[in-house]
Amino acid sequence: MTIRRVLLFLFLVGLALLAWSWRTTVANPVVRQTAVALPDWPQGQPPVRALLISDIHVAGPDMPPSRLARLVERMNALRPDVVLIAGDLVSDKRFATRTYSLAEAVAPLAALRPRLGTFAVLGNHDHWRDAGQARSALGAAGIVLLDNDAASAGPLAIGGLDDAFTDHHDLGATLAALRRTPGAKLLLSHSPDPFPEVPGEVGLMLAGHTHCGQVRLPFYGYISTMSDHGERYVCGRIDENGRTLIVTAGLGTSILPLRFGVDPDMWLVTIGPERRR
Repeated sequence: MTIRRVLLFLFLVGLALLAWSWRTTVANPVVRQTAVALPDWPQGQPPVRALLISDIHVAGPDMPPSRLARLVERMNALRPDVVLIAGDLVSDKRFATRTYSLAEAVAPLAALRPRLGTFAVLGNHDHWRDAGQARSALGAAGIVLLDNDAASAGPLAIGGLDDAFTDHHDLGATLAALRRTPGAKLLLSHSPDPFPEVPGEVGLMLAGHTHCGQVRLPFYGYISTMSDHGERYVCGRIDENGRTLIVTAGLGTSILPLRFGVDPDMWLVTIGPERRR
């Protein structure tokens, strides 16, 4: 009888943890806010509010297009000046209850309304699925895809580094494009791993890919970081050698449609000039 009670207790605890994980997975993303000052900010220009989102991973059961459409409404309510999407639009995880085409996955993002535009880079899942279809879907949604290239958005010069995880990145070409583009330099990348190679002239890099571990166990930590640097760049804001890296936990999930100990999030970053002393 004692063994049966122990097993029943463990079963109930397991169910409770599973329910908690699912609730975390489908919860509204935490909106994290920070401010970054860039030394090359154009004189006289007001600060810009940039919304970083990543790893949307549209797939059932946790991120159907209908849920993404509701999240887009919340994003618009934040009134960002520019939206930056750090890749992984879709998911082909083994335990998905349904997958969607890239056109279906990206369509809700067409409702984003930042005044300076929406910019994106591709992630590893986008390349694994079909990079050409991803480019077409983003274009149809009015989103500018930066493929080792750069573009202006108000006072910002945004460099878009293609995915390093699948070896599609070209940092040299991206930096060259950034130097030709007027504005304060910002780098958007799917993976945070190229950060140590980014020169000091680029004061801010934004990334995703790691999901902030997606699963973080008590007394153990991250099950996986998906980074060659371990926990160094796994999550949050990192200030290093006069530069800033921000890594978002993302909106969706990969491999398993569950999060444990890691909330989904997006970052609202106020970017502006350095304060004069």
